[in-house]
Amino acid sequence: MAATNQRLPVTVVTGFLGAGKSTLLRQLLLTSGLRLAVLVNEFGEVGIDGDLIRSCGFCPEEELDGRVVELANGCLCCTVQDEFLPTMQVLLQRADQLDGIVVETSGLALPVPLVQAFGWPEIRTRTRVSGVITVVDGEALAAGSVVGDPSALEAQRLADHNLDHLSTIEQLFHDQLDAADLVLLSRADRLQPDQIAALTTQIAAKARPGVSVLPMQRGEVPAALLLGLERDAHADHEPHDHDHEHDHDDHHHAHHDHSHVAMQSAVVRLDGPFERSLLEQALQAQIRVQQLLRLKGRAWLPGKRHPLQIQAVGPRLECWFDSQAPAERPDTDGLELVALGLAVDGAALEQALLA
Repeated sequence: MAATNQRLPVTVVTGFLGAGKSTLLRQLLLTSGLRLAVLVNEFGEVGIDGDLIRSCGFCPEEELDGRVVELANGCLCCTVQDEFLPTMQVLLQRADQLDGIVVETSGLALPVPLVQAFGWPEIRTRTRVSGVITVVDGEALAAGSVVGDPSALEAQRLADHNLDHLSTIEQLFHDQLDAADLVLLSRADRLQPDQIAALTTQIAAKARPGVSVLPMQRGEVPAALLLGLERDAHADHEPHDHDHEHDHDDHHHAHHDHSHVAMQSAVVRLDGPFERSLLEQALQAQIRVQQLLRLKGRAWLPGKRHPLQIQAVGPRLECWFDSQAPAERPDTDGLELVALGLAVDGAALEQALLA
């Protein structure tokens, strides 16, 4: 569980109405095993029904009021100061009882202003954005539309009297992809392999370099991928639903396993001095070359009392010295990392870091 004075990781889930955000969220809440709070951007009659999340049984009933918060007064990005920030401050009053926060935006929200809101003084020292996940309706996109039900989206727009941006659907789609650290293509079970390949290429061309596009069905995506490996990095195996597991190279302390969703992981532990800027450059390069989906770890650098925390989702790499970490510095410098991807080469990652 997160300590009170640690920055609580926040995962932002965005996408149009009907794209599959709520299905993903319910699955995440039921399988993560983490104490998550959920902030849902609700829109009255046409919005996402927060009751669906409340009723999924992810937490004891007596905890629901503190774990599920609905913001029904309009687009999050348009009500940051009046609605979003006060709500976050209330949630953070019980941060010591949470492992993370998931924010599900409405289909009209611009994700970038919302992410920027986490830089506001009121909450920036207590939260960090772990990743932005954009859900795209694969079935609709295959049919030529970025949204499955344009009329419902328009009704949502008309119902939001606080909406202060008039972006077109295409502009919103562009913003959702531009903000994404990971894109999930929903309803993949209704698509042929060649359709998934074509849509992946189409989306990747509009997203930032390094952002992966993964097919999804019924919201079934490993929690570790969505939440940034928030479980113990030493034994991060539970979310992978192993079919089998095997070690490739014990000498290099790298482990490699496969999952039902073809996701692989590798754990790398190395002793020795590392220089921060070179380390970050090497990690950025490996994220790009191996198309890593998630990366988490920490490094003990020469002369530094506190560890350098390392977090990445897609191309978003964030490193910072964690002054709140327990003062249990090992005798030697070094690092430990966990990487997730579709084809992770732990040995190559290790070699790149040692180069």
